[in-house]
Amino acid sequence: MNSKVTLKEIVGTKIIYAALLACYYWMWARRDWHDYYDTIQNAVVLFTIVFFLLQATRVRKYHKEETDELAIQNLRRTDAIGLKIMIASAIVIAFACAVGAIDASAAGYALVGTILALAVIRFIIFCVMDSKGV
Repeated sequence: MNSKVTLKEIVGTKIIYAALLACYYWMWARRDWHDYYDTIQNAVVLFTIVFFLLQATRVRKYHKEETDELAIQNLRRTDAIGLKIMIASAIVIAFACAVGAIDASAAGYALVGTILALAVIRFIIFCVMDSKGV
């Protein structure tokens, strides 16, 4: 872990945050119960704590290093694209709820799934933009 921390690594770990959000939403929104759910919940909580501690040290190290201005500009462009995608998907989900195509539970899963998909799309777009030096 003595290697240089890149912005690509920081953006990539947002996928893990989104996956954790999806796991926690599943834990909160499910309507059934099985005995092995306790094991899954404990594993997710333990992983979250360990991951946050490791990530905090990496982010602290990143802030002490030189910043890559081109990568930061690419991240801002990527975030602008991601915002537009999120707004469009939220409108579609809200409209589907309004006309009765999906219920509230499905809308919640759709929103969490959109956040997870957006984290992956954001990472891919950022990697492409950063590799081309746009």
